Amino acid sequence: MSLARLAPRGLPTLGPAHVAVVAVLVAVALAVTTWWVARDQPVGESGPPVAAGEAVEPLLAAGSPTASPGVAAGTVTVDVAGKVRRPGIVVLDKGARVTDALSAAGGAKRGVDVSSLNLARVLVDGEQIVVGAAPGAAPAAVPSGGGAAAPGAAGPLVNLNLASQGELEGLPQVGPVTAQAIIAWRDQRGGFTSVDELLEVDGIGEKTLERLAPFVTV
Repeated sequence: MSLARLAPRGLPTLGPAHVAVVAVLVAVALAVTTWWVARDQPVGESGPPVAAGEAVEPLLAAGSPTASPGVAAGTVTVDVAGKVRRPGIVVLDKGARVTDALSAAGGAKRGVDVSSLNLARVLVDGEQIVVGAAPGAAPAAVPSGGGAAAPGAAGPLVNLNLASQGELEGLPQVGPVTAQAIIAWRDQRGGFTSVDELLEVDGIGEKTLERLAPFVTV
């Protein structure tokens, strides 16, 4: 018995060619639907949307430095020169001492005597530390007022009326207490008029003045 005889009267019969066309159309429709649904699914988790023009702040690992330019607050920058393994500029935490700067520069070279340095002295921002200089030689700090170099001195003379605490502490036989006394005397008297007036500063005697005289000026 043929399919044509089983079909109800008044309805068109579908031949094999028609059935194949319908099957192809259904398959195409399913493929398009599947692609459309898959396209709308997120590929992976993403963070909250960022508004246009809003800056995205990078995440920093714990202990990593911030991305802000310049030297961070609470640090000191010093120049370590002379007979060290890595001479140059080092940046240390505020309150660091000469021994820390020496370590940051790789330490002194083999056989270099560092006994002339006060390793426990607190660093002053902008100062220079000269390692391995001849005993009694002043560091090559440039005082604000300038001045000519004295015979045997390692750099320009230190101006007693303009020198900072750090520059004064770099002088031979001058520690933090003596440097503060020099500054206090200078502030009270309006400045030095001669190097010999150092004798009026507490803690400075004839021998200390004799050591200081080649390295200071007014």
